[in-house]
Amino acid sequence: MANETWTDSVDEAVNSVFEPVSTFLGDIVFVTVPFFGTDFPVIVAWLAIAGLVFTIYFGCAQARHIKAAIRITRGKYEQKDAPGEVTHFQALTSAMSGTVGLGNIAGVAIAVGLGGPGATFWMILCGLLGMASKFVECTLGVRYREFNADGTVNGGPMLYLKKGLAELGWATLGKVLAGVSAFMILFFALFGGNLFQVNQSLEQFVAVTGGEDNSWLATSAGGIVFGVVVAVIVGLVLLGGMKSVGAVTSKLVPAMGIMYVAACLLVISFNFSEVPNAIQSIFEGAFNPEGVAGGLLGALIIGFQRAAFSNEAGVGSAPIAHSAVKTKRPATEGLVAMIEPFVDTVIICTMTALTIIIASGPAYEAARESAADGEGVQGTAAGISITHDAFETALPWFPWLLTIAVFLFAVSTVITWGYYGLKSWGHIFGHSKISETIYKLLFCFMIVVGALLSLGVLVDLADATLFLAAFFNILGLYLLAPIVKKELKKVLEYVRRRDAGDTEEEIEADERAAEAAEAAAKQ
Repeated sequence: MANETWTDSVDEAVNSVFEPVSTFLGDIVFVTVPFFGTDFPVIVAWLAIAGLVFTIYFGCAQARHIKAAIRITRGKYEQKDAPGEVTHFQALTSAMSGTVGLGNIAGVAIAVGLGGPGATFWMILCGLLGMASKFVECTLGVRYREFNADGTVNGGPMLYLKKGLAELGWATLGKVLAGVSAFMILFFALFGGNLFQVNQSLEQFVAVTGGEDNSWLATSAGGIVFGVVVAVIVGLVLLGGMKSVGAVTSKLVPAMGIMYVAACLLVISFNFSEVPNAIQSIFEGAFNPEGVAGGLLGALIIGFQRAAFSNEAGVGSAPIAHSAVKTKRPATEGLVAMIEPFVDTVIICTMTALTIIIASGPAYEAARESAADGEGVQGTAAGISITHDAFETALPWFPWLLTIAVFLFAVSTVITWGYYGLKSWGHIFGHSKISETIYKLLFCFMIVVGALLSLGVLVDLADATLFLAAFFNILGLYLLAPIVKKELKKVLEYVRRRDAGDTEEEIEADERAAEAAEAAAKQ
């Protein structure tokens, strides 16, 4: 910020050290290949193709079994004696709080500004495909989770890659991939899911309280106070473990989601006559876009990229939260996890895009002109300004609502990524109380740092490490998919029998008999 020359010096020093590493890794992770005259990001294709493959392999589970997923989430099949820490609903909201964040507000605005209305269509499609990837990885997260002596749960790609691949005879490969995955998720937790979120939420508070020249929050003291307040909130939640995370996010995520979607609907209602034209522009722009670099493929790439980066399906982060669920059948949580990309991308991201298209504020028009001239729309600040402008056309008081939304999104994201980082840290350094306390202190310290420094290169490096983890994670998902199919079959039969009136005891007795018969057949 303007008054903090010493922070600028620290930023420059840290960025100069890590910039070569960030550039090198970014060039690898976000490499593009020419495709019909357009540069196609390989990592985006990797994530989208995985969603398509799993959609086909599991018979479009995201459509066929969504009703069962909703019933499970609502608690219809809850088992009081099931191992785990949180309910299906709490596990879902905990994971969603890590994906529903500033990307839904600013990232979508940049995507629509660059790719036009048509990018929305491809964003929705990629979100629907991501539901299948989320189902696979979260089923595996529960399938291979471990329990600590105090009843807390460890789960995620670091466990299902290690244990699952060992079952297939690739123990060494599994250990390597598990270790790399844990490190990458830990790195992103500290700099992407933590530092970046705090920094950007503070920027929004500065903007509505007088700007960098007049706001007290723009000073070093103001930044420290803001960082300490956030650190205390997050620290108290993390001290309570996953039960505390689940209790907070189960209230925070629905509240902030309803508040934000309600604001979107309010803007849309004020411009209701424009809704048919907006929907028409989305479909026309998806297949015949104008003013978009790369034409149809340009709109597709931008839409897919926004969806993939928003819902993180296939990255391996969400299974850490979903693994803590109370269940005896792993695929129940896999089905619940499908709801996450739907809410994150298909609902919230789409509502943001539709609001921007309908309101068509000056910032959006300027972004479209820049895109047509071959210029980019850069930075989160640019994205927030487009969203801010769209809402302000109908809601003059919206800047404060946007500030509250940004703060809630940021805090919920930091809380969940704090938990993800904790489990990754424990995989590397052990899950002792001393080890976990060291991590929590480090994580909270980085919150305060995030309020003072931007460390842009480290944030870019964190993005690269997270999506590099997706490459290894999806390799494991392909190999372990047959195990997920068996788990799905068990759950579908379980749901069928529960709906038919069979008791839990009857079903469990038959399941144990079937497992014994299968084990005897293998001998």
